[in-house]
Amino acid sequence: MKYSYLALGAAVFAGHAAAFPALAEEYAKLATRIASGGKRQAASPGFNAAAQRIDVSGTHAFVPPGSGDQRGPCPGLNALANHNYLPHNGVGTIQQFIQATNRVYGMGLDLATFLATFGAVMAGDLVSWSIGGPPGSSAIPGGVLGQPQGISGSHNKYETDGSPTRGDLYQYGNNFLVQLPQFEEMYNLQAGVPNDQSNYDLPLLTEFRSSRFEQSIDNNPYFFYGPFSGVGVQPAAYTFIFRFMGNKSAERPEGQLTKEVLKSFFAISGTEGNFTYTAGHERIPENWYKRAPGDEYTIPFYQSDLNAAALRHPKFLIPGGNTGETNTYTPVDIANLTGGVYNAQNLLQGNNLACFAFQAGAQATPDILKGPVNAAQAAAARARANALLAPLLDRLGCPRLQDIDESQFEKYPGYENCPDGCSRY
Repeated sequence: MKYSYLALGAAVFAGHAAAFPALAEEYAKLATRIASGGKRQAASPGFNAAAQRIDVSGTHAFVPPGSGDQRGPCPGLNALANHNYLPHNGVGTIQQFIQATNRVYGMGLDLATFLATFGAVMAGDLVSWSIGGPPGSSAIPGGVLGQPQGISGSHNKYETDGSPTRGDLYQYGNNFLVQLPQFEEMYNLQAGVPNDQSNYDLPLLTEFRSSRFEQSIDNNPYFFYGPFSGVGVQPAAYTFIFRFMGNKSAERPEGQLTKEVLKSFFAISGTEGNFTYTAGHERIPENWYKRAPGDEYTIPFYQSDLNAAALRHPKFLIPGGNTGETNTYTPVDIANLTGGVYNAQNLLQGNNLACFAFQAGAQATPDILKGPVNAAQAAAARARANALLAPLLDRLGCPRLQDIDESQFEKYPGYENCPDGCSRY
């Protein structure tokens, strides 16, 4: 059943081409864009050195984490904490995450707000969250008590299998440390290319994502590709590498991600064939420039990248997983999962793919409920979580998704053994 998703993908796009000729033209544009390095068919974003240079001196000089500081699976967030753009202990509020990701990387406020809010709901205490493991006991207004697990403990809710450099949790026992063979495989996508000519752009990273997807199918019997953690978040682990880490310049306003910049953001030192990984030591390079003001990476921009990658590899479109043995990947029936609100044919229309992924994520149980709470406290926590997420989803103009039929996931041990996020199998 490993390749059952290929037939499904072919049917999806064949249906689009026949029923929606205008979409076929749009897909052709997306394919052209991703094949040309991810450049949008629009005017150059321009370059303003003074506005785009990121300060890594003084209060923002690199300081490695100390005892008790949290670092986790996201290299970009680890770097923000190491440079004091986020609190150095690795635990921040929703607003601190929004401000830091927008200021340093040029993440759009809409995307930053959703991801920061989702982090606080699904990996934190509804107010703040940790970029690594549990930050300690938590108490939020209203008397709801719990022990947030941070994003290192948010497997299947935020963090997911198929990462570019982090290992699948079932295979390695942790999901937050770089696995050097995986980093080396990514690094070697530019083998033999001089540093100043190297560039880890979207075509390279999209193909690497496809390769990692297949590796998980081949090696992880618990591989699970969820509606939010897989369809919605896994692509960010790849697109964000180029979109945010690429060094912008007048010559390369879309960014150039060289070997040395890549190593810096992934806490890798040493020479080819003799790399050393120092956990938690991700750093922003000297003379590094973020996205141009006015060219922030927004939800529509991310949606476009999602669609382009799914066009190239239809397997990215549909959640699913292995069924207890390797090479048993089986996709989910989207219509059954969503009560007919979404199906394989309408996912690439408008904002539907992002809507599906984000709405599915919002159905998960808030992390705060991992603690000893009673029914009233649980209801209060869910109500507050929904109040935080609902306005963000409404702005996308999403079809109204009332519920996710989680019974559709019962065939996947990677979901069943980790139904509400977990720190280990």
